[in-house]
Amino acid sequence: MNPFDLSGRLAVVTGARRGIGLAIADALAAAGADIVAVSAHLEPTGSEVEKRVRSHGRDFTGYQVDFTDRAAVTDLAARLEARDRAVDILVNNAGTIKRAPAAEHTDAMWDEVLAVNLSAQFVLSRELGRAMVARGHGKIIFTASLLSFQGGVNVPGYTAAKSGLVGLTRALANEWAARGVNVNAIVPGYIATDNTQALRDDPSRNAAILDRIPAGRWGRADDLAGAAVFLASPAADYVHGAVIPVDGGWLGR
Repeated sequence: MNPFDLSGRLAVVTGARRGIGLAIADALAAAGADIVAVSAHLEPTGSEVEKRVRSHGRDFTGYQVDFTDRAAVTDLAARLEARDRAVDILVNNAGTIKRAPAAEHTDAMWDEVLAVNLSAQFVLSRELGRAMVARGHGKIIFTASLLSFQGGVNVPGYTAAKSGLVGLTRALANEWAARGVNVNAIVPGYIATDNTQALRDDPSRNAAILDRIPAGRWGRADDLAGAAVFLASPAADYVHGAVIPVDGGWLGR
């Protein structure tokens, strides 16, 4: 039996409209999972993620949700729980970043980043995880960051939120591992997405980043696909509380 086969599984991927979330949804569908894609600006029909999922012959449902709105996140969880299929896999990938020096990082910036990158992810994990625990199986995957381990520059809210995700990964794993629910995190390195466009456009920062990456290149969103499929699959049934870097060797430098 293929230990990476996700046939018959239902996966919820947040932040799935583009970038890393799109690549993960595509990879899970290719491995056999049906996909529920969630994003703040997901098109009602005809989105790129819908096209990719359906190209693999998998079922697709899309929800547009504002992750800064706690009531909307709670409502999403209730709608997912009311479906006729249980959620087997939850990929908490939705995120945002606000760049400003700490002395100029406003309360509004801080609140938005913490709401999207940490609080909404806890709410979804709590609500869907409760049912996973009751069933005795489920997979929860967080998208952390290199800044879960480093301070970064001009992104205090983002760093705080991503550091919190690593702690949350371990806390939930401690509680739920014995109940058959795997909670783990992927740590993307410097990936060429919209969130890193400002860094790639800055010649000095771009050069400094590339100089430190042993692989010698920016990552691509689909570089995360293998780790996501692994953590979502039966191959990872004994993996709990892991924080797996996919960073071209950055943390090993």
